[in-house]
Amino acid sequence: MSHRQYSIQSPNIEKLNAWLLSISFSKDEKDWKSVFHSHHFTEIFFVVNGEGNFLFRDKTYHIKTGDLVIIPPYMEHTEQSIKGTPLEYYVIGVDGVSFQVADTQANVQVFCNFSNKSLIADLLRQMLYEVRNPSCGSDKICQNLLEILLLRIIRHRHVIPVALTSTYMTKECARIKEYLDSNYSEHITLDTLTRLTHMNKYYMAHSFAKYTGKSPIQYLNQRRMEAACTLLKDTDYSIASISSTVGFSSQSYFTQAFRKKYGMTPIKYRQQNAPDT
Repeated sequence: MSHRQYSIQSPNIEKLNAWLLSISFSKDEKDWKSVFHSHHFTEIFFVVNGEGNFLFRDKTYHIKTGDLVIIPPYMEHTEQSIKGTPLEYYVIGVDGVSFQVADTQANVQVFCNFSNKSLIADLLRQMLYEVRNPSCGSDKICQNLLEILLLRIIRHRHVIPVALTSTYMTKECARIKEYLDSNYSEHITLDTLTRLTHMNKYYMAHSFAKYTGKSPIQYLNQRRMEAACTLLKDTDYSIASISSTVGFSSQSYFTQAFRKKYGMTPIKYRQQNAPDT
């Protein structure tokens, strides 16, 4: 009989003040409209199967099985499957922490590819199980699994975890932005946002403009236009359908607003951005 005992060293790293907010598992089945959106928390996206692209405003990255993406708070992003290889992926929302590269002060998007993808997938699978089947200690188990995941990312990419602050936006403004990003197709007024945040209407609009450079309604219209451009390029939906989908009350008003912003009609935009055949 052989026997070897290993001693455990005292921990020499600070506790990660990170909290699991949400977890989901999704498969792209062509019913998901890929539009840019953002969150007030850090998001971690892990590809279990499939192939596609992960898009930020200024960059597009090819993603495949085993890839993990960390998206900082307030950074607009979306994902798209490549035809014939639908993406299957976990997404978790994490509050309290983001990541920086050494010698930088900005929170950054982080890309990892884990050759042992089952190791990461199993951590996420266990988290999802505990959330779906809550029992004694489920929340503690999820937090411990999250910390293991984050430590593996830190070890793999040599990034620095940093505590999240309100540097970019107040919580109220971040909530407004997230609401507009997710619900731009709905009928939204300043009164809607006032009820959401319980802020004075005019103070709320002023505060939002301070952080984004646009009033809430200007930002809402911008999001609708961006979503319309995506649908014009990537789908064959009719102009009337796109107008309704992105939240315009009529096709004629949508066409008028689109022409004013882009200097051309939606039909002309679609023609100019049609994929090469």
